[in-house]
Amino acid sequence: MPNDIPLREDIVRDLELARDRTLELTDLDEPELLAQHDPLMSPLVWDLAHVGQQEELWLLRGGDMTRPGMLAPDVDSLYDAFKHRRADRPALPLLPPVEARSFNHEVRGRVLDVLERTPDEQLFTAGMVVQHEEQHDETMFATLQLRQGPPVLLERRSLPPGRPVAGERVLVAGGPFVLGVDAADEPLSLDNERPAHTVDVAPFWIGRVPVTNAQWREFIGDGGYRRPGLWSDRGWAHRVQAGLERPEFWTAGGTRRRFGLEEDVPPDDPVQHVCYFEAEAFAAWSGGRLPTETEWEKACAWDPSTQARRAWPWGSAPPGPEVANLGGLGLRPAPAGAYPAGASAYGAEQLIGDVWEWTSSDFTPWPGFVPMIYRAYSEPFFGGDYKVLRGGSWAVAPAAIRPSFRNWDHPIRRQIFTGVRLAWDA
Repeated sequence: MPNDIPLREDIVRDLELARDRTLELTDLDEPELLAQHDPLMSPLVWDLAHVGQQEELWLLRGGDMTRPGMLAPDVDSLYDAFKHRRADRPALPLLPPVEARSFNHEVRGRVLDVLERTPDEQLFTAGMVVQHEEQHDETMFATLQLRQGPPVLLERRSLPPGRPVAGERVLVAGGPFVLGVDAADEPLSLDNERPAHTVDVAPFWIGRVPVTNAQWREFIGDGGYRRPGLWSDRGWAHRVQAGLERPEFWTAGGTRRRFGLEEDVPPDDPVQHVCYFEAEAFAAWSGGRLPTETEWEKACAWDPSTQARRAWPWGSAPPGPEVANLGGLGLRPAPAGAYPAGASAYGAEQLIGDVWEWTSSDFTPWPGFVPMIYRAYSEPFFGGDYKVLRGGSWAVAPAAIRPSFRNWDHPIRRQIFTGVRLAWDA
């Protein structure tokens, strides 16, 4: 069932919600914003100005970098993500926080004026800008998790209790289904999600919920990090080189560090901060495997009774706190089994939110792929060393996720909010 076509006021609302999150995440002392908290991440002040620079580029300049912008050319180029590696960004003459906020505010005022005159059929670019800013907000959550020091973020939402469903699996019957989406159904979908096309999938089982911390602790206790037979050759080489012994931010004493706090590892929460190679080894230890992204999307979005896609696993209603953990207010995944009302037609739960789920699939285009206005969003990454992740995390905004959304990253990455859902042949 298609999502409703977004109205102009929906786009404006989502732009404001994204900016509110950006400003909350950067409401910090200047030294915190200027510091690089990890070589993998940009200084927060770079992200702060980058979201405004990209908004100005796409909504005021039509994506044309050769057109004069509101920033001087030498400053504008500082926020080109392809030109400057994250590790190099602290040394750049970036806009100070006060100037970055002022620039963003001025850009937004001009953008709102332009959107009043923009035809409905041309609002896709504004929706793309919303998703871009929300993606950077999630990146800033990851930066603040890597940051050392006392907490600067506080939980603002309690999460529902879980149920004892860890380890359960549900059957997804074989047969054809529609993979991917078209603009008519998902007008704000990005290029790598399109076009919709029919594929045939063999029957398989998939985990009702993601793998939990308690299950991962069993893997550790059974020598999972010391048994090369569970790992791929490349995965084992990385495990040895990186010295992996447990998920990132877990301590040898059985606690974890989360946004500046040390706490016991909650056994029922989905495990997070594990790389693809760890996920692959855990799956082998469990007697299962990682799902393909095609299997994952069928389990998430297909309704076998109607032989049609659902807009969301649970149906057509937009995400709310009763069906999914999104938006970042809880600062962690919800316990397994916390959202029975969010189950898909097959009974799989927590497919949207909580943790990004590694799949076994490489990042490649769907047949008939056509790049969108931002050609460099997907195309440069096809065929590279990237594995696809699905479903979003607790830090993802509702405007930046859907069942067809495809994320990708290097198989060694652990700083993002990644987890695992198992699959089995049927």
